[in-house]
Amino acid sequence: MFFSIIIPLYNRPQEIDELLSTLTQQTYQQFEVLVLEDGSKLDARAIVESYQDKLDISYYFKENEGQGFTRNYGFARAKGDYFIVFDSDCLIPPDYLEIVKNYLYEHKLDAYGGPDGAHSSFTPVQKAISYSMTSPFTTGGIRGNKKHIGQFHPRSFNMGLSREVWEKSGGFILTRLGEDIEFSIRVHSLGFKIGLIPDAIVYHKRRTSLMQFYKQIHFFGRARINIYKHFPAELKLVHFFPAVFTVGLISIIILNILGSKIAVIGNVLIAILVLLIFFHSWTINKSVKVAFLSILAAFVQLTAYGLGFMQDYWKRVVIKSS
Repeated sequence: MFFSIIIPLYNRPQEIDELLSTLTQQTYQQFEVLVLEDGSKLDARAIVESYQDKLDISYYFKENEGQGFTRNYGFARAKGDYFIVFDSDCLIPPDYLEIVKNYLYEHKLDAYGGPDGAHSSFTPVQKAISYSMTSPFTTGGIRGNKKHIGQFHPRSFNMGLSREVWEKSGGFILTRLGEDIEFSIRVHSLGFKIGLIPDAIVYHKRRTSLMQFYKQIHFFGRARINIYKHFPAELKLVHFFPAVFTVGLISIIILNILGSKIAVIGNVLIAILVLLIFFHSWTINKSVKVAFLSILAAFVQLTAYGLGFMQDYWKRVVIKSS
C-alpha cells in the first residue's frame, strides 16, 4: 500500500519543519508527502526543499482558497492509492503509518479517522488545550472516542481516504467552516465504509494560547450551524450543550451579582465540574499546573463554542440572514 500524505499550509513554516521531521522517522516507508502552500506570505519552500534527500516530497504554491480546496489540489496530484490528511500543527509517531497499513489490510476501510493527544514536548497550555479537546467533561469527549455518538466523522487533522473515495466524492465542496464534517457525511451517504483507527494517534498542537484557542473554537461553533444548513438531521442535542452551558454560566454570574439565593445551586454545580476537570486532568497529565490550566481551557472551549454556535444559529436559522 502506497500512501500520499497531504498537508495544507498557511503561514506556518516552523510547524511544517517539525511535522516533516517526524515523518522522516516512520517505520513504514511506502509514502510520498505533498506540501500545499495556500497563498502564504511566510512560505516554507526552503524548509520543504531541505527534506528532499530524506523524503519523497513535493512542494506546491497556489492561490489562497482555504484548507478544503487546497486538499483537493493535493488529491489531484497525489500518486498513492490511499491519501492521508494532516494539519500542519501535528507531530506523527514513528509507527503511525505501520499501524494504519496493518489496520487497513485487516478491516478494509474506505476512509478513517484517528484520535489526537498531547506530546511530552507540548507547553502546559498546549497540554491543557489537548485535554479539553478530548475530555469526557466537555464535548471533546466525543472526538476520536470508541464510544462516539452516531456515525463516526473523521476530522481533517488526522484523516485518511482511498483514491476511490476521492474520485467518487469529488473531495471537499466546502473549503472551511466544517468542511471535514460535511465531507465525512457525504462519504457515508455514498455507501463507503468509514471507521476509527483507535491507535492511529497524532499529537495535535492546536493553539499556543488560550486566546488563539478561543478564536478557533468560536469558529467551530459557527461551523456546526454551517453543517446544519447542509444536513439538518446532523444537528444533535449534544451540539447544544456548550450553548446551554454558556447561558447557564452567564445566568449564574448575574444571579451572584444580584445576590440571589438561587445562585447557590449554580455555584455548587460549577464547583463540581471544576473539581472533576482538575482531578481528571491531574491524573492524566501528572501536573498540577496543567490541571489548573485545563479548567481554564475547558471553560474557554465550552463558552467559545457556545457563543459561536448561538451567533450563527440566530443569524442563519432564526432570522435567516445569509
